[in-house]
Amino acid sequence: MEYKNLHQVYLDQKNLTGFRNFINAWIYTDARKAFVVDPGPLSTIPVLIDALQQRGVEHLDYILLTHIHIDHAGGTGELVRRFPHTRVICHPAGVKHMLEPQALWDGSLKVLGKVAQEYGEIVPVPAENIHLQSTLEDRAKLDDPRIEILHTPGHASHHLSFMFDNLLIAGEVAGVGCDTPVGNYMRPATPPRFDLHIALDSLHKVMQCQPEKMIFAHSTMQDNAMHWLKCAEQQLHLWVKGVIEHVEEGSDCVAGEDLQSAMYSWLLEHDSLFARIETLPADIQQRERYFLGNSIAGMSDYVARIDKTRRREIAARAGSDI
Repeated sequence: MEYKNLHQVYLDQKNLTGFRNFINAWIYTDARKAFVVDPGPLSTIPVLIDALQQRGVEHLDYILLTHIHIDHAGGTGELVRRFPHTRVICHPAGVKHMLEPQALWDGSLKVLGKVAQEYGEIVPVPAENIHLQSTLEDRAKLDDPRIEILHTPGHASHHLSFMFDNLLIAGEVAGVGCDTPVGNYMRPATPPRFDLHIALDSLHKVMQCQPEKMIFAHSTMQDNAMHWLKCAEQQLHLWVKGVIEHVEEGSDCVAGEDLQSAMYSWLLEHDSLFARIETLPADIQQRERYFLGNSIAGMSDYVARIDKTRRREIAARAGSDI
């Protein structure tokens, strides 16, 4: 996909079921600047380098990291080896893991197992390539004034989003989406440790920028950004309400796979955007069911930490079905 010198590069994981048209990087190049957004894992850095070479990119000004999870940033150090003068724009909370990634790699192996092994080990980034000055201040701009940095820790404490002119590079602040035959499919991306208040604050921050277009993580560029951001807000309220209802009713399925299965059925009935999952190819449905578990686990952990009064307030504000 091309838009105003932005090019999408899919980084398919051929040995993982359904991991196609899912992980992607974005390349921007013009007469002034060249940058990459989320270079992806180590296993597909050769694919990204080939795409850069095809576009005649000999110098990268920036690598913009929305967050440091292995599928977004694991190959950053390897890309820096190819472009040793590039500046890596990363949330300050993620810097230590970029410099010394062993703990991040160990955590990725523990949580993701085979998936992490297929992504490949995390390569350290040299300290001189980490650019901190602008990322310490929220809504700061780089030396290219078209790029604005936003601290959006809803998906992870080290999450950033970027405004590029009127385009929002959202990362996973609004969850994950993909095109289906009947419209855009969406789900929240809320792994533990999730906090509804922080996630909503992050969404509201990017809404204040009034973007016209947006890039979802793991998806394509979408028009009418404000519409999709509002949908993401509705989903957060609705999904947490669903988890609360299952817990408050005292059913047997209040944790683990039982809760995931119960919530899947509940969401098919109450969330029309998520219900489009059933129009996706079977292998991609399998992938999405895998990640659904992470989102439900994050939300159920959050619900367990709040008292009943707070639960009822959240459920009351959730509104109707989507």
